[in-house]
Amino acid sequence: MAILRTVVGKMWLTIMGLVGVVIITIGFFLLEYIDIKFANPVMIKHLFIYSGIVGFLLTTFFAFFLLTKITNPLREMKDAANRVAQGDYTTRVAIRSTDEIGELANTFNQMASELQTLIRDIQHERDHLSSVLRSMTDSVISFDSEGEVILTNPQGQQLLKDWQTVDWAEQDEESQQQDERVPGPLRETFRNVIAEGKELTVKVHVKSGVWSVVMTPLVSADSVRGAVAVLRDVTEEFRVDKMRKDFVANVSHEIRTPLSMVQGYSEALVDDIASTPEERRELAQVIHDESLRMGRLVRDLLDLARMEAGYLEMNFQPVDVNALVSRVYRKFAALAKERQIRLTKSADDPELTLEEGDADRLEQVLTNLMDNALRHTPAGAAIALEASRVSAVQGKWLELKVIDQGQGIPYEDLPYVFERFYKADKARKRETTGGGTGLGLAIVKNLVVAHGGTISVSSEPGAGTTFTIMLPMMTTRRAGGGSSQ
Repeated sequence: MAILRTVVGKMWLTIMGLVGVVIITIGFFLLEYIDIKFANPVMIKHLFIYSGIVGFLLTTFFAFFLLTKITNPLREMKDAANRVAQGDYTTRVAIRSTDEIGELANTFNQMASELQTLIRDIQHERDHLSSVLRSMTDSVISFDSEGEVILTNPQGQQLLKDWQTVDWAEQDEESQQQDERVPGPLRETFRNVIAEGKELTVKVHVKSGVWSVVMTPLVSADSVRGAVAVLRDVTEEFRVDKMRKDFVANVSHEIRTPLSMVQGYSEALVDDIASTPEERRELAQVIHDESLRMGRLVRDLLDLARMEAGYLEMNFQPVDVNALVSRVYRKFAALAKERQIRLTKSADDPELTLEEGDADRLEQVLTNLMDNALRHTPAGAAIALEASRVSAVQGKWLELKVIDQGQGIPYEDLPYVFERFYKADKARKRETTGGGTGLGLAIVKNLVVAHGGTISVSSEPGAGTTFTIMLPMMTTRRAGGGSSQ
């Protein structure tokens, strides 16, 4: 009986009811008149019955006609609308007439076509935005007004995953309730953006990294419905800027001390304060030593600049490692004995030969490391210079070690010992003469890298330090291979 719930069905029932009422009313008022006036009233009554049957059949036929012309097209449009609602925007309905139903079907098709175009444009914009977000190196994180993450790019998702390992516990109960899902370093900025509705730019420090954060409010009508944060890792820029400032400060400090002494002692000579030739020679000797110290500093700075710029002069040829180690050992044997330090070296190995290396540069490397070891090793302790072969997946490697029993390096300083002017011992007093320039380990690292090798350091405070150099014994491709000016 589904037809009775349609418009046509209701029209059919209404017309049938009207026809029935009319026939019954006419029959009720004319029944007596028919019996009096007509000779054959039974035929007249049959006529009324036949007329009622014919009226029923005509109205039924009319109802089915309307069902075909109105109800079926409306049902088709209803089914099409349901398919469009489910995402099938290619759905169209057939236009079977030019009346209002046909116009409605045509309007529906135009609406579906416009909707398909609009959805396709929206999908293209979404895909474009998604591609842009995925290709960004910055992390993008979008929050709603309660601090819930609603959108991130892959970099932002990885950042949130990394930051989940950090304890952002706070004493603020309000933050625990409202924006506890916002990472700790961003909470204060998030609250200010939501409260003020203004863009804010801050820098946050997380673990050993530095992040530049730009947080913008998401405004809807007259309220703030969230915020989007763009985070850029500026750790390297921050480190480089700090190194630049430290470099300027350290160079100024390194030059100021000998320059002040040269100026002071030269003024003493000019003012003829020294009364004897011995005193004048002593003042001149100090000036000479300090000038040498400044010369070493300038020379080391120039060498380091050339190395880092790739203009390092290298003379690669086969190197006898045994002879190299022996030369360095003999160079420091007398000084170690004078300071009552036991200096040892590993036994000679006839197969310790580098296929390509710069013997002078490698000697400079070992000399620098041995000099550091002697300056930080007390009397009665020992220093060992070792050379050996090790096997790895990449082939045969030469391992050089300088092991001392000195004061050691604090754990927090180990990652920075190869930086320029970095001093692990902050309280160390630099001697007036013979002191280092603070560039030795930086030069050592550059020279080792120029040979295609690596250098590492391990230390136990109070127990000593070990520098380990790994060099390929066979020919390898180097960034600055050959000789370059």
